[in-house]
Amino acid sequence: MAKNHSYPSLLLLIVLSSIACNTIPSEARHLLESASLPDVPKPEFPLPKFPALPKPEIPTLAKVELPSLPKPELPTFLKPELPTLPKPEIPQLPKPKLPTTLPKPEVPKLPKLPDLAKPTLPQVPKFP
Repeated sequence: MAKNHSYPSLLLLIVLSSIACNTIPSEARHLLESASLPDVPKPEFPLPKFPALPKPEIPTLAKVELPSLPKPELPTFLKPELPTLPKPEIPQLPKPKLPTTLPKPEVPKLPKLPDLAKPTLPQVPKFP
């Protein structure tokens, strides 16, 4: 029987907490809108004084002398002697003899189409 009584009390607790959650923010909003806050001067804090630190000296390194390397010489290749080839001669072909005038082609005559009468549209009857 104890389980049957715990359910309504849990429900009552949820309902009351939801009511409280809705009323508190609305009351707080009302108070914020109606009240005006006084202007508070911004406090000025003195800047802390730090002791001056000595600047570290950057040591200068001795310049390392690299030995100069000898430049490699590129080998020179001898150009091979190529034999000169004789130029081939293109034989001259005789020009063909073309006729000076060409015959005119004959166009076949088409039969003449008979004249057809123009179609007439039917007249729309007029109503009195």
